Amino acid sequence: MRDSHSAESSPPTPLDGAVAAVVDASGTLVSWTAGAARLLGHRGPSGPPLGRRARDLVAVRRSSGGLEPYGGAPGGRVLGLRTRDGGVVDVWVRLVPLASDAGGDGVLVLGLPMETLADWRDGLAIGAAALRQEEWQITLHDRDLRVRRSSPEVARAGRLSDDGDLLCAMARVGVEGSASDVLRQVMATGVSVVDESGLLRGSPPEARGRVYSLTAAPVRDLRGRIDGVFSSLVDVTERFRSADRLDLVYRASRAISRSLVAERIAEELVDFLVPALGDLAAVEFFDGLASGAEPPTRVEGLNADFRRAAVKHAHGPWPDDQVAVGEVLPLVPDRPGFRSLERGDVLVGNGPGDYREFLGSGPGAGRMVPAGTHASMGAALVAGGHVLGYVQVFRTRRPHRFDGQDAKLMKEIVNLAALAIDNARRYTRERRTAAALRSSLRPPVSGSTAAVDTAGFFQAAAGDVGVGGDWFDALPLSSLRTALVVGDVIGHGLPSTTTMARLRTAIHTLADLDLPPDELLTRLDDLVHRMAAESEHPDSVGASCLYADYDPVSRVCRFASAGHPPPAVIDPDGGVRLVDVPPGPFLGVGGMPFELVETELAPGSVIALYSDGLLTADAAGGDASGASEADVTDLLRSACRPGRPLEEAGLDLVAAASPTRRHADDTTVLLARTRAIAPGDVAEWRFPQDLEAVARARRLVGAQLADWHLDELVFTTELVVSELVTNAMRYATGPVGLRLIRDRVLVCEVTDTSNSHPRLRRAVSTDEGGRGLFLVAQVTSRWGSRYSETGKTIWTEQTIPR
Repeated sequence: MRDSHSAESSPPTPLDGAVAAVVDASGTLVSWTAGAARLLGHRGPSGPPLGRRARDLVAVRRSSGGLEPYGGAPGGRVLGLRTRDGGVVDVWVRLVPLASDAGGDGVLVLGLPMETLADWRDGLAIGAAALRQEEWQITLHDRDLRVRRSSPEVARAGRLSDDGDLLCAMARVGVEGSASDVLRQVMATGVSVVDESGLLRGSPPEARGRVYSLTAAPVRDLRGRIDGVFSSLVDVTERFRSADRLDLVYRASRAISRSLVAERIAEELVDFLVPALGDLAAVEFFDGLASGAEPPTRVEGLNADFRRAAVKHAHGPWPDDQVAVGEVLPLVPDRPGFRSLERGDVLVGNGPGDYREFLGSGPGAGRMVPAGTHASMGAALVAGGHVLGYVQVFRTRRPHRFDGQDAKLMKEIVNLAALAIDNARRYTRERRTAAALRSSLRPPVSGSTAAVDTAGFFQAAAGDVGVGGDWFDALPLSSLRTALVVGDVIGHGLPSTTTMARLRTAIHTLADLDLPPDELLTRLDDLVHRMAAESEHPDSVGASCLYADYDPVSRVCRFASAGHPPPAVIDPDGGVRLVDVPPGPFLGVGGMPFELVETELAPGSVIALYSDGLLTADAAGGDASGASEADVTDLLRSACRPGRPLEEAGLDLVAAASPTRRHADDTTVLLARTRAIAPGDVAEWRFPQDLEAVARARRLVGAQLADWHLDELVFTTELVVSELVTNAMRYATGPVGLRLIRDRVLVCEVTDTSNSHPRLRRAVSTDEGGRGLFLVAQVTSRWGSRYSETGKTIWTEQTIPR
């Protein structure tokens, strides 16, 4: 039975291309092999050029001294032989004299084509170079894995015994089995193995723990059969350490960059450093870091300006004799080493006294170095030229020293932490600024007008979301009416707070114009469009808003919404209903009109306006779309029970969105309990277009004020009515309306069909008129005008004496 590794299936050997020929004493070619005939392009070993002079086959001698151009091959020369088609093939030849019994001499010519010889020579050169080099551990094994040949590095590493056996084996990394199993598998399958990583076992102490790369290939004999295996070991420990360092830096970036709270970052940092680099670790911060203060650019030693923020001990609690969390650092005098730390260098100490020597002999040095310290590293947290704090790592039970690679890794991790801490510091400062701005803009929690009693509440978002742009307002309008507003600006932080401030100011201005809610939102939408055009990030400018005004005389409340959750009304009997207000587009989106919705409310009803933070106050903490109308009404029904104070109801509502519920948005609630003006406190008249009606209006007003026991206001009110009604009779057409409303103030309104805007001007001494509105402004506390589809109303307010 034929061997599966026969010559036909084996790779070519140097003898495969050998040729031979016999030349007699007269120089005639008398015979040659079939290979020689094929090499020169002839059909077989018989026929021409046999019988001819061998010299005729030689085209040129390549070298008279051997094979120097081909790397040197002693004992032969290179001849250029003519082929049948007129070409030339270079062949290395060697002449062997022959002697016959008849005494005639001849020559045996042995030859190898130069291509075959070059391949053979290169193979020998590669093998010799591999066995002579002193970097890799090259070994040639027989079928029993005994060493046949090896490079000097194998013996130098102490891996050879006296009888040629390897003294150690390699444990493969992440794979079952040893290196011997790999070599046997290569011989069995004929398939090479490249870059198999492993650890040497049983090797000298200096080589233990180092990682090697194993490459193995089968070795064949001249007949092509596998009779051994070639192996190469290369020390790749640094490559693995680099990969480990990259992995550590990657894990560090994930571990210490997720929070915006500096103290939490410090805790995550020590959790990572222990046990990755040492047995103990500590982090100190500049003491003003928590308040967002500006850290120093230079530190003159350690002092009370720094406080310990986090510690970690791998083998138990933090030692009692060391500085604890929250404690200020002991005084350490300034030393030159601090300058290198401030530049971002890492201080490495590999001895029990190195770190103490750096800290000095002061009384506080002992509280900074744990007992049993074998090695230490320290680095400053530096970002933007400011020193935020320090990081220290100690090895007590591990006897290994810190090397340059450890210091490099420490520096990379500390730089990541410094950037994260600086971000947290800047975020804290911005959050405090935004919170202070919001606090300065927030209206009183509770208030009361002639129309409603109000209570507003705000609960900031949980976690690191930042201060948002939610706001609420209750604004007094003319004729005892009150406007209620709730809004929510897109985003968080200082930009959203400043946007909220601008929108709130704009609403105050537009509310003074007594615009209907839908028209006010349209004007506000135009403002947001202009703000977006001015912004570097237009897509981040926008807000939702709900605006309502309530009239205690008619008891009608008008609503308009710009993408805001619908308002709710809690009736005096405890029933809850959501007012169906079309949400409309967000402010800044445009393209759609805002719709006005009116509803009549019973006295004592509670109007509830809220932001979407209340909708996300569920156990999952999350999606406003998941909160149904039933959830909102149940929450309001439970909190706003009949007769319950608004302050208590509001506190219950924001408690539903407490930080323990993991909400990610601010929660704003505005509650307003409605009041109504009694019919007896309202008097109305209508007069035809006749100047004689002015006197009648004065008489009616005087009589009404006498019935209300407001005799002290008769003169000023008659003056106001006389001026306003006279102007209406002169400059408008159609009937003129007059209304008095008594509450905390006396309201006087005159309505006509004109849309002309009244102007207050100062008349000179020669003017015959123009003093009416000036007199009205002088005798009243407030006055103004508002417009409707049918005309305008000029109103005044006078304070009613107690």
